[in-house]
Parts: sequence; structure tokens; C-alpha cells
Amino acid sequence: MNDFPYAIVGFDLDGTFLDTSQDLAAAVNHALGSIGRPLLTVEQVKPMIGGGAKHMLSQGMAATGGCEPAELDRLHALLLSYYEANISTHSQPYPGAMTAIDAFDTMGVKVAIVTNKLEALAVRLLTELDLLGRFVTVIGGDTMGPGRAKPAADPIIEMIARCGGGRTAFVGDSIFDIQAAKNAGVANVACSFGFLMQPVAELGADAVIDHYDELIPTLRRIGA
Repeated sequence: MNDFPYAIVGFDLDGTFLDTSQDLAAAVNHALGSIGRPLLTVEQVKPMIGGGAKHMLSQGMAATGGCEPAELDRLHALLLSYYEANISTHSQPYPGAMTAIDAFDTMGVKVAIVTNKLEALAVRLLTELDLLGRFVTVIGGDTMGPGRAKPAADPIIEMIARCGGGRTAFVGDSIFDIQAAKNAGVANVACSFGFLMQPVAELGADAVIDHYDELIPTLRRIGA
């Protein structure tokens, strides 16, 4: 008999399930380089990730001299075009992530993705990595409509509905993720290895993991 405390486990994508930092940094630098700006390192870009591509780019522009709104719109389109064409070059699941997914499958736990990445890009990335079929649903930053991406509760609530309901936990690496989970009233776990905008302890998550090996024991503990 399965005694696991959660029926659904949701995951953020960038910095939580997949390490997409090299491909996202390359896209930011493609946009910056097109206007002669200095390029950023992967480590510089990591804290800019989590609020969607436009937020990431605006942070990159701010770090290299500022930006006018019209220019940001133009460069955002350029970034998305480049990223779409090079979306899975270096991206891959974090160590232990697939083992955790396999274990959830065995236990009959449904898994899903809720990301602030555009839904079409999230689906494309997971498809290219042959992972799309592992998730019940993928909800992007634009899926629910304007103003309803994380940290709003809406995408988490929609994920639960699409998975058929039940006790839920959410795993993420940013304040957007943890706040969305809290706003939806679900348990939450932060990943210390993600694209942290601040020290992981400041996220206020129910628990923190340093590796995916810790996820299932941690969920059993906080769900008890």
C-alpha cells in the first residue's frame, strides 16, 4: 500500500527540474551582443532567471547600462527567437531528478510542471529532451493569462485541477515558486542548487533540499 503523503508533486522548470542556465545565458548574451553590450557569465545570469524571459533580459540590460522600454521589447523578441532555436543545447535534468520522477511513477504520484517560461517554450524544451510524456501537464507563465503567473496561486490551483485533485507539494528555487505554493495553500520545498535570487533560507520554504536524493524523504517528513 502506498503511504506517500502527497498525490501530486509539482515542479518549477528552470533551476529546479532542469539546469537551463547555459542556454538562457547564451540567449541573453545574444541580445546584449547585438547592441554592443558587455556579455554576462552564466553565474551572473542565474539570479536573473525565474520571472520569465523579459524579466531576465531587463535584469541583464540593467546590469550592462540600462534600457528603454521600446528597446527591451525589440531585444526580447530577438532573445526568444534565438532561445527557441537553441533551447536544448546544454539543458538537462539536475542529478537525481529523473530517479525521483521514476519513484513517483512507481508510487502512483502525479507530477507536473508549473513554470514562468512561456508554455510553448517549456513544451518545446521538454519535447526535445524526450521528457514531456513524464508529466501530466505543463503550465507556463502565459497559460493562465496576464498577471496570473507565479507568484499568483492560479497556476498551482490549475495544476491540481488538471491532475485530478489531491494533497499537493510544489518544488522550486525562487521566491515566485515558494510564494505561489503558499498562496495556493500547498506544501513547498526549495532547491539550494537552483538559480537563487537570494539565500535559500530567506525563501521561507517548508523545507530545503541540496540534492534530489533528499526530495522523497523530505516530502515524507513534512507531509507526516
